[in-house]
Amino acid sequence: MRCLVTGAAGFIGSHLCERLIADGHTVRGVDCFTDYYPRPVKERNLANLRGHAQFTLHEFDLADGVPTAAVDGVEWLFHIAAMPGLNKSWTHFDEYNRCNLVATHRLLESVKESKTLKKLIYASTSSVYGKYASGDETLPTKPSSPYGITKLSGEQLCRVYGDEFGVPTVVLRFFSVYGPRQRPEMGIHQFINAVLTGRPIKLTGDGLHVRGNTFVHDCVDAVVKSTAAMTGETFNLGGGELVTVLDTIRKIERLSGRAATIERHPPRKGDQFATGADVGKLFKHVGWKPTTSMDDGLAQQIEWQKTLL
Repeated sequence: MRCLVTGAAGFIGSHLCERLIADGHTVRGVDCFTDYYPRPVKERNLANLRGHAQFTLHEFDLADGVPTAAVDGVEWLFHIAAMPGLNKSWTHFDEYNRCNLVATHRLLESVKESKTLKKLIYASTSSVYGKYASGDETLPTKPSSPYGITKLSGEQLCRVYGDEFGVPTVVLRFFSVYGPRQRPEMGIHQFINAVLTGRPIKLTGDGLHVRGNTFVHDCVDAVVKSTAAMTGETFNLGGGELVTVLDTIRKIERLSGRAATIERHPPRKGDQFATGADVGKLFKHVGWKPTTSMDDGLAQQIEWQKTLL
């Protein structure tokens, strides 16, 4: 297949590009290298892709419009690009609106007349459910942050372009993805880095928030398999183990052989109290379920982060 991956230089996007190439597909990557985190981090993500005969990188901002050459002839389109995170969305709403909603609109506009597009996979988030995101896709959507609002609005754009123009879209709601290349501001990355360097973990809240963490390779496998799902469907995509934030820190201590120092901070506005994906619908439609244990996934991320020190 001729594939297009937006956010190709990011955490999930770079892994997805590598998987698609390994499966024999041709991949066009798109990234605008926002300053959410340093460009050298994203360039490191691309190390295995740059120069590969089956991969080309297009650097532009989707919100400015999508060049015809980028989408011409594309059969599978994976829209992974987004401005992530809860905290910054309270103070930089215009940026989140531009990156998550305007960019999605421009992308949909660019393919609404496509004769080759077979599937558009839109990467959404458990944040569309709000503070309590445990269950299946029938949970009410009640975002508790501007970030979640922009991502839910992106889902609705996909629905409208499916209904009115026949854009063949599938929505995947990601739950707490972790693993090698995880973004530096994400919790597990920060916990591991603090433990490995002997610095205190800055823990917001009581640490009893429950997370259903998803290993990145499991996530990518689900994304690829979802190309076989029925158009217009929405699926939860999450790991099978539910652990508290404190439990995750204890696992990191055990796997790294080092003790953590915890520094307590007030809870963040809009943070989720519980996330746990019921992925029964995704399994029923495409036969996917997570296979990586939390211990195995954390061990791989710890070893990767050691190489960054």
